[in-house]
Amino acid sequence: MGYDQSQRAKNRANELGTTRLLLTAVMLCVAWSVNGQPMVTGSTETRFSVSNVNQFKTDLNQGGDFDWYSFDAGLRVRHQINAAFNVGATIGYGYERWSWQNPAAFGGQAPWGNISTPSIGLSLEYAPKPGLRLGFSPSVEWAAEDGVGTASSAIYGAVFSATNTFSKTLTLGLGLGVFRELGENKLFPFLAINWQIADQWTLKNPLPAGPAGGAGLELAYQVNPQWTISAGGAYRNYRFRLNDSGRYAGGVGQNRLIPVFARVSYALTLATSIDFYAIAALGGNVQIESADGTQTLNNSYDTGLSLAVNLSHRF
Repeated sequence: MGYDQSQRAKNRANELGTTRLLLTAVMLCVAWSVNGQPMVTGSTETRFSVSNVNQFKTDLNQGGDFDWYSFDAGLRVRHQINAAFNVGATIGYGYERWSWQNPAAFGGQAPWGNISTPSIGLSLEYAPKPGLRLGFSPSVEWAAEDGVGTASSAIYGAVFSATNTFSKTLTLGLGLGVFRELGENKLFPFLAINWQIADQWTLKNPLPAGPAGGAGLELAYQVNPQWTISAGGAYRNYRFRLNDSGRYAGGVGQNRLIPVFARVSYALTLATSIDFYAIAALGGNVQIESADGTQTLNNSYDTGLSLAVNLSHRF
């Protein structure tokens, strides 16, 4: 690859990184605005979570198969400055390990291996009047295969949201994610909701919006103070920089899917909970794109089944 072509690819990667940062910020903002609890002025809340996902062997439509597992950890802190403002910050790290068997669409060679995604983000929330909350959350994430530096893998952007609490049981709003993600600009609106339909039934967003997609929907039933069961779905599409040693050196990898899940949660204490998930990845597609954007290979895959566990604690 010549100098000019390499430089263009790096510049392009940097621009894409900006978009993803914005999206991560939006996700964080929406999660706190819709699902977060009101805080006392001067108080600080800290949340830590770790999760693991294992997707079992999944067949590729053009031949071959793959499986992967992931580990994620995140720390979020927010502080209530006064009745109108709260600010927050988040730091996270994700890791995926992929295994491939004879992927025909990619010449029988594994398109990528291990992927790391460290990230940082900020959030600002303003309540101009009781019940109405406006949020802005910028973020940056470095998504790349092992061996790639931060300069060519940054994804940056922000999430903007506005929610209104209409009653003790209903909060509704709209959000907009704006991100620059490795060769693509992402702009997507989404619905923010937290609706207690009945004493034990709640419809809400299961995930924060972010570079990978919108918040989704989840219907939850609280069996008792300790146990909750739910089902839901979302849309996810994430991209990452490939390293310089593969067939598409310096290019971009992508995984697109619609995760539909069932969840069982148990509250160990008032501050600690554990969640167990069974997930079906529908409409899945994996793709690689050359560094100059002129060549693309992709392959759809069958419904992928996975199990996941998440542990979270509030300080």
